[in-house]
Order: sequence, then structure tokens, then C-alpha cells
Amino acid sequence: MTAPATTDLEARFSAAFGRQPDGVWQAPGRVNVIGEHTDYNEGFVLPFAIDRTARVAVGVRPDSTVRMLSTYGDQGITAADTSSLEGGTAKGWTKYPLGVIWSLQQRGIDVPGLDLLLDSDVPLGAGLSSSHAIECAVISALNDLTGAGMGPEDMVLATQRAENDFVGAPTGIMDQSASLRGSKGHAVFLDCRDQSVELVPFEAEAAGLVLLVIDTKVSHSHADGGYASRRASCELGAQVLGVRALRDVTVGDLEEASGLLDEVTFRRVRHVVTENDRVLQTVELLRQQGPSAIGALLDASHASMRDDFEISCPELDLAVGSSRANGAIGARMTGGGFGGAAIALTPVSEEQQVRAAVVHAFAEAGYAAPDIFTVTPAAGAMRLV
Repeated sequence: MTAPATTDLEARFSAAFGRQPDGVWQAPGRVNVIGEHTDYNEGFVLPFAIDRTARVAVGVRPDSTVRMLSTYGDQGITAADTSSLEGGTAKGWTKYPLGVIWSLQQRGIDVPGLDLLLDSDVPLGAGLSSSHAIECAVISALNDLTGAGMGPEDMVLATQRAENDFVGAPTGIMDQSASLRGSKGHAVFLDCRDQSVELVPFEAEAAGLVLLVIDTKVSHSHADGGYASRRASCELGAQVLGVRALRDVTVGDLEEASGLLDEVTFRRVRHVVTENDRVLQTVELLRQQGPSAIGALLDASHASMRDDFEISCPELDLAVGSSRANGAIGARMTGGGFGGAAIALTPVSEEQQVRAAVVHAFAEAGYAAPDIFTVTPAAGAMRLV
């Protein structure tokens, strides 16, 4: 966020709440290069923080009231009481900051009343983790303002608890980890079992490539049944196979697993197991050859999500297929699925052709026009003022 934009957010906070904020914090959305639905199976993921962020201006209050306002929409100021927060009662975007406050309270941290103004340019419902960007911006602010002294690992777990137990979305730790631990020019290679992170160079520009995000405008929600049922299938598969998590199943184990699991559960398990293997292969290729070598793995990931995990949709499949047919070297849906966005790793020389082809394909199919933009690996959450 530029200095003028920060100043503008401070001015808007002052206009809304009649005083200056105590600070401004930001946290980025994320795009996942590869590793989908592996995080809650204690596996491997490879996201990066993107150059689109949620920003919060926050001021501490002397009471227990939380007043919240966003720069988009016309809902006006929403108020809540920090002494009586309950999951499932908050509506819209306000459930994310309230969930963070609740989660910190569960850790024994005394959270004061707040005035909070949110601004964000992370697309909503596109699979770029707009909700986690809000949560990570808020927890960064509260960590500073309360003196809680939490490190990134603790903030990751606190925001995950907010998602799981307050918002009601059974998500893993990938999104928060990318937002809180991201680094410019790098992807975040995360082991979801122990939260260990390695920053892996992802220098698309140097390789003559861009990473296009194709927002299909098909909105998704992690709090609905599709995500939860996939997670339940994974847990069933691990239970039947006698392992702590699907992380402990290898590609070589799949033949035996096919005889132990029903057909649907086996396909869910096969996706997770092969996706973990694809993440490890992608990291090794990035280290040795750079992003120009990973296209086939992106393609295989999408096929697995489409056919085995069944979380794609016609719009995502069209975005991927059109991209690949018109110059992208690899493409896949990204995010939790059932809508959202696809990514297409594309030579700079083919970018305009890919963009035009996808827009044309969507128009011919009668779909709403997609939003197409590039993203680059950006820094993680930080205080701006």
C-alpha cells in the first residue's frame, strides 16, 4: 500500500470515527501454485503471498465495543461487544475480525474494544483468500496493540481456530501461513504437519513468464458442505488405511488402498497423495530449473482436482483449457474449488493471446466475463503506520 493510500485510509477512519487510528496494518491474499486440499491432511503446499492486500486502520476504545466499517458496500458501521462474542452470529465480512478477537480471547488474551476500518483489493470469493487476508491483517494489528507477542506460527493457529470454530469453515493453515510468512519473489513451501517453511524462489519474470489469475466470478464458500464433505472423505480414508493423516500414504501405497476403500473415497485419497507428490516435484524443479519447468505438474494437478477430488466447475475447466490451447505452459484451478479462480503460467509473449482467448471462450459459453490479472510473489503481513 502506498503512502498516499495509507494516508487516505487514515483520513477515512477519522471521518468515520472522529479520531485518528492507532495504526494501519496490511496482509496479502495468496495464490496457491500447487498443493490443493493437502493442508488439512498434514501435507505439503506451495502458495505465495500476492500483491493484493487487505488493510485495516484500527483504534483502541476504552470500552468493550467493536465498531467496524468497510470502504466497500453501504452497510454502515456494524457494532458488537467483545464480552459476548459467539460463533455463527456474525454476518458478512465482520465475522472475520470478530472471529480473530474471539480466538485471541480463547487464548487468554484480553482484547479491548476497537474501531476498525477495512479496505481490500483482494477479489472476494475468487479463491485468493480474501477472508484470511482480513484475518491476518486484524491479528497483526491486535498482536501489536495488545502486546501479545505472538510469532507467525501462533498467529497462524489462532486464525485457523477463528475460521474453524467461529466462522465455521473447516480450513487448514495454508492461507494464513502464506499471508503471514510470505516474501517478495518467493513461494512459501510449507509442511503443514510441523509448520516448517522454506522460501523457494519463484522468479517468473526472469524466466519470461507471467502468472495469470483468471477469476471466473463463480463465487465459492468454504463454509458450505462441499468442502466439509471432501475433508470428511480424507479423514475416513486415513482411518481405514490406519495412518494419522493422508500425508503418511505414498504413491506406492495406492494400489493396496484401492482394495480397501470404496471408489469415491479412494479417488479423494488418490488426489491428496498424488498432489503431495506434485508439490515436492514442483519445489525440486523450481530449485533446479525455475518456473518454466513446472507446467506439466500444474496440468496434472488440475486433472486430479477435476476428476478425483471433483471440486472444479465448467467455468474453471474452460479457463484452464482455453489458456492451455492458446499459449499457457501450464494451468490449474487454485483455491478450495467449487468456483473461484484458475491460474495460467504463460510466456509474456503469449499473455495477450491467452487473455483474449479466455474472454472469447467465456462469452461464447454464455458465462459472465472473467476478471484476468497478473500476480507476483509479495511480502507478508506488516504494519504500515
